[in-house]
Amino acid sequence: MPGINYAEQYSSELAQQYPYVLNFGALYATPNNGRYRMGEDGKTVYIPHITTTGRVNSDRDTIAMATRNYDNAWEPKTLSHHRKWSTLVHPKDIDQTNEVASIANVTRVYNEEQKFPEMDAYTISTLYTLATTADEKDGSKKAMEPDKTVLTAANILSVIDSLMVKMDEARVPVNGRILYVTSQVRQLLKTADGIARQLDVKGNSSSAINREISRLDELEVVSVPSTLMKTKYDFTKGWKVAEDAKQINLFLVHPSAVITPVSYEFAQLDSPSAVTEGKYIYFEESDEDVFILNQRQDALQFNITEGE
Repeated sequence: MPGINYAEQYSSELAQQYPYVLNFGALYATPNNGRYRMGEDGKTVYIPHITTTGRVNSDRDTIAMATRNYDNAWEPKTLSHHRKWSTLVHPKDIDQTNEVASIANVTRVYNEEQKFPEMDAYTISTLYTLATTADEKDGSKKAMEPDKTVLTAANILSVIDSLMVKMDEARVPVNGRILYVTSQVRQLLKTADGIARQLDVKGNSSSAINREISRLDELEVVSVPSTLMKTKYDFTKGWKVAEDAKQINLFLVHPSAVITPVSYEFAQLDSPSAVTEGKYIYFEESDEDVFILNQRQDALQFNITEGE
């Protein structure tokens, strides 16, 4: 009996996990993912963009000719990151390992140790590439120059402040901004010059002092392993850091500037049969990608280390 394609159910379950298991989970929980429609081809998202004119002077004695003072355009984003994975599992392996090697366990470990880190790596490196690359078609988007200041405890707060000012000048909303930092940068924040700490002492034990920094001014601070904060990766099989990758030390972003669509086309488990030589076979594939909305380029700011 052929297996049942449960791609829709699988996609829904993963979407519920993303905010909790992905380092960049907040970017996969952005409202943009449910706000814009997918085209009939199943892999192009169309984002509407409306522009209007400004106000003009008026008086009480005359009326002007009515004209249309707005325009509408569509910003297409086509998913190009097409991925697949499959495995065989022998029924005896399930029985003889007391179901340790069950399909459910195998796919859980695959998701947690392979797929989710790969999605993190693809997210940060793609956003960096998009932000720092000019639009070659019409020149409408200029390349963003990442900050390259060597971070220390003495200057890290001023660097963050300068990136915040760039967002302020671009009218990026203050509420909802997220600061992603490597573990090393988070350590710098703990010892940064001029930072004010609120110590949470639990009970009467002085050893229970919480020194974690989870917020900085209006920012939510999220620590990410440095291996998942690189500018470039090789996704030939799974993911690995590219030889010419640079280190991203901190990434300041407002989730409203990005869209991270994931479209599962197929996820199926087939029972043992003659075709599979008596083994279970699991297969899944998806179209997914990461984009920056054209009108919100300034809502992403980076600090990188040159030469790494």
